Amino acid sequence: MAVTKKDIILQIANETGIKQIDVKQVVQKTLDAVIGYLAKGETVELRNFGIFKVKSRKGRTGRNPRTGQEVPVPPKKVAIFKPGLIMKRDVK
Repeated sequence: MAVTKKDIILQIANETGIKQIDVKQVVQKTLDAVIGYLAKGETVELRNFGIFKVKSRKGRTGRNPRTGQEVPVPPKKVAIFKPGLIMKRDVK
């Protein structure tokens, strides 16, 4: 089972006593800020959690699995995540 954003909001609200709607706004604004910085090509470093950054992938030639025909795959940018020390230690 996957944990959803709503699950995280409920847990934070229960542990802090802050209203769910307020927690939801803070969580969403945090995620929006991370996306905004990444869209600008900036790195987002959250100490002891990890680093989000944008990496450029080169264009390449791919293959259509149904037809076997070669197709060009254009270059693109992708978001990557590198876990921090605490996450590496605790998630095994």
